[in-house]
Amino acid sequence: MSQCEQFSRFISSPGLPVSQAGEPVFAEPWQAEAFALTVHLHDGGHFGWGEWAEMLSSELHRPERKADGSDYFDAWVAALTALLITKGFADAETVLALQQSWQRAAEATPHGRPILLENDPARTHHGGYCIIP
Repeated sequence: MSQCEQFSRFISSPGLPVSQAGEPVFAEPWQAEAFALTVHLHDGGHFGWGEWAEMLSSELHRPERKADGSDYFDAWVAALTALLITKGFADAETVLALQQSWQRAAEATPHGRPILLENDPARTHHGGYCIIP
């Protein structure tokens, strides 16, 4: 299967916003990054199409999801996170700590500046590496 054929599988993900030309539509850069990361991990053989479709569908059908689909990419990221935890690539505690660190970094970053994990005021640096308490 070619790269284009694999990419087109993700275009058919349930509920994915697409343009009239059939290209995915991203409201923010992080959405495109989440999409690209998912395609990359799939292409690398880390999970199958069926696994992905099942996890995404499950996430999209949660009762707390917005009826208008405006939180589609939140569901996408939640599905990818759950899949990576299920497959043993990450553990839930580490993922939660990183999510919290990114949130603190976003809150500490001046408007218009790039959000960097280093901006998290709760991160401590020890010998060239960071520890998230």
